[in-house]
Amino acid sequence: MSNQNTLADELSLAGRRAVSAGLVIGSGGNLSAREPETGHIVATASGTWLDALEQESYSIVALDGTVIGGGPKPTSELPLHLATYRARPDVNAVIHLHPQYCVLLDAMGRDIRLITTDHAYYVRKVASVPWMPSGSAELAAAAAEVLRDGTNCSVLGHHGCVAVAADVGTAFKRAANLEEASALTFLALQLGDTDTVCPPQYIEGIEALESDGPVGVH
Repeated sequence: MSNQNTLADELSLAGRRAVSAGLVIGSGGNLSAREPETGHIVATASGTWLDALEQESYSIVALDGTVIGGGPKPTSELPLHLATYRARPDVNAVIHLHPQYCVLLDAMGRDIRLITTDHAYYVRKVASVPWMPSGSAELAAAAAEVLRDGTNCSVLGHHGCVAVAADVGTAFKRAANLEEASALTFLALQLGDTDTVCPPQYIEGIEALESDGPVGVH
């Protein structure tokens, strides 16, 4: 099996998990992965449903946007994916979904609080991008810019979220933990709590370990 087929399988699994977890409905959202050896990008094709992805559900594109294989019409959000890969050479997977809680909190001007250790470990920091037309060059540039400093999760105003990583599995975990953190923040606000977060010492300890070398993903 080629590397591109393997990436397509990984993205298809992420798509099924995303729909099952309520992170997106049907054909909303889009996924991509970059093949490190060639730089070619496997991206969901336009109109594909994320819980019904197959090998034929993907377009293969170059970093300049040229379609070089697979479906002839990639997702309309391809500019966002390409801009992110250009801004982040360390990123090989981009997960763009439409979760409800993170979009709602962002629209209300509420910070998404990282409450559990998993939230803190996977998400670390959440960037926000104001509303811009979907699929536009303007949105692509803004979405990539807020991730340029190493931030791995962002919320696109009134739209969805973006999570990135070196691999598909970690990118999905970040998206899932971002939405879970948003749901717990929403519940905390309903209870009148406005400041509970994961103890800062936890992430400080993780970052100290990371400075000495890679830390295993738990």
